Amino acid sequence: MLTKEELPECPVATTVSLIGSKWKLLIIRNLLERPWRFNELKKDLEWISQKVLTDSLRSMENDGLIIRTVYPEFPPRVEYSLSELGLTLKPILDSMVECGNTYKKMWEEIF
Repeated sequence: MLTKEELPECPVATTVSLIGSKWKLLIIRNLLERPWRFNELKKDLEWISQKVLTDSLRSMENDGLIIRTVYPEFPPRVEYSLSELGLTLKPILDSMVECGNTYKKMWEEIF
């Protein structure tokens, strides 16, 4: 989690510091659907390494974007879900979906 002194003045820069990697955005995309387990995320995000997924999840948990829930079972079950703060990112991802679809449609019309 960033300290108060480390927070950028610009709110856009603050948001970028929280979700500025492609993997974090894709993790958030998945978590907007439902809670996911680590191995489900790893399988769905084909090219992500275990280390990058672990580091991204820890970072997002420390920043308050996701909640890590450990169920007292054997073997232990861990699920990741978006926190209330994480859910505020939905309009950003919705806009990204719209932009991506517009871009793809433009290319389909050209070719």
